[in-house]
Amino acid sequence: MGLHDLRSGRSLRPVVTVEAQPRSPTPTLKARRLGLFSQDDAVVLMRSDCHVCRSEGLGPRSQVLLVANGREVLALLYQVSDGLLGHGEAGLSEAAWARLGIAEGAELTVRHPPPLGSLSAVRRRIYGQRLDLAALQSIVRDVAAARYTDVHLSAFLTACSALPLDLEETVGLTRAMIEVGERLTWPSPIVIDKHSVGGLPGNRTTPIVVAIVASHGLLMPKTSSRAITSPAGTADTMETLAPVDLDVAAMRRVVEREGACLVWGGSVRLSPADDILIRVERVLDIDTRGQLIASVLSKKIAAGSTHIVIDIPVGATAKVRTDEAAAELAAELTEVGRVFGVELRCVMTDGVQPVGRGIGPALEAHDVLAVLKNDAQAPQDLRRRACMLAGAALELAGRTAAGTGFALAETTLADGRAWAKFQAICEAQGGLRQPPKAALTHPVLASRAGRLTSINNRTLARLAKLAGAPDAKSAGVMLHARLGDDVAQGQPLMTVHAEAEGELAYALEFAAANPDIVQLEA
Repeated sequence: MGLHDLRSGRSLRPVVTVEAQPRSPTPTLKARRLGLFSQDDAVVLMRSDCHVCRSEGLGPRSQVLLVANGREVLALLYQVSDGLLGHGEAGLSEAAWARLGIAEGAELTVRHPPPLGSLSAVRRRIYGQRLDLAALQSIVRDVAAARYTDVHLSAFLTACSALPLDLEETVGLTRAMIEVGERLTWPSPIVIDKHSVGGLPGNRTTPIVVAIVASHGLLMPKTSSRAITSPAGTADTMETLAPVDLDVAAMRRVVEREGACLVWGGSVRLSPADDILIRVERVLDIDTRGQLIASVLSKKIAAGSTHIVIDIPVGATAKVRTDEAAAELAAELTEVGRVFGVELRCVMTDGVQPVGRGIGPALEAHDVLAVLKNDAQAPQDLRRRACMLAGAALELAGRTAAGTGFALAETTLADGRAWAKFQAICEAQGGLRQPPKAALTHPVLASRAGRLTSINNRTLARLAKLAGAPDAKSAGVMLHARLGDDVAQGQPLMTVHAEAEGELAYALEFAAANPDIVQLEA
């Protein structure tokens, strides 16, 4: 019987239905380990005539999903001509190989990845719309799961820099970052932490502060970052003195034994999304306020910290340039901390020149050891700043009365308790070791006589990075003059340390082309 439209009475043609056919399973390839080091990037190489590329429609620089051993990894595809790979093979970078945890010749599936719904939130942010907690959670989950390419990460970070995060977004980003990682708890009502917002070369106070605070029986499980935009992070410097790549179980053993530790936060997966974002921030050389706050507090809260001292250096060429900007940052840090039930004390410090003499992981480590050992030649500015911050922590924890923390910290250094505690912490982490020394050094001389009136922290930090820091642990810059010093013509202002001749030459060319690193007045 025919079908009719009841409204018009016209006959209708029968609807033709087509039964969906099941999709053929994606053919597999044999995995081959190429020994290709691409830092953190997962990369897969496939032949340009590969049958999988043809069937899946995959081309060079496609983002693909690798599936093997019950694991999934997003990777960037590059194609090669015949000769490097055999038919039916896919070559993997070391990063991809490690994440899949497979053996040579294992079966590997390569296909298009599923669409990422969270990218719509990134696009909204690019166009100036604010993001709620749910949107930030979806973005951070995908970041932590390594589903974002560097392009996606750069888009998100740039969108949050062009239109800075407001307080609600900063709290949301902090919460989202905490949720995707480990969260530690400790058998103590007071867990101390300390952080510097950075932007000041040297300033390696953390190892000294931890040793002083732990000497007074306070719990201080310190997790630190590697360098973002600086020539060294605390983890980079500590790595020249002791192992820092401890997992959670090892970290707990050290803290149970000594009451403190100094480890890299990335190895214990505290706020893992932040470690991924930091890698791209370092390349882009951006570190905006909302991202900084979420980065710092997500790791501190995830580490179980209850009382935190924040060092905010202020200076014309530091990260925070004015007292007003420092006050705004301190207020927002305190407010976000309050939301999560954390007590903060922000300490504004002098950021007009580097702290200590060394700039770079090993050079800063030598300064730290000199202060802890009460060496007569130790940099006194580093000693004073460490005592100021350690004293603030002791006061915040109720170990001493307000206004007496600095003196107590100074005494703890002078009588050797801090040095003994630092040695014990390093031994518990795997053994205290001597920082390396660079094979190549070259002085930068004063072109004329005069009084040193200014130091450009940013240019100086860049000089240390061009010399190879922080990747080359012994590279960096050793300062020989401070603000207010009278300098003779031809006197060394600093010495560049490098491990490679090319990096030394490049750094010296940069120093010659940038006389504003230091300013001398007659």
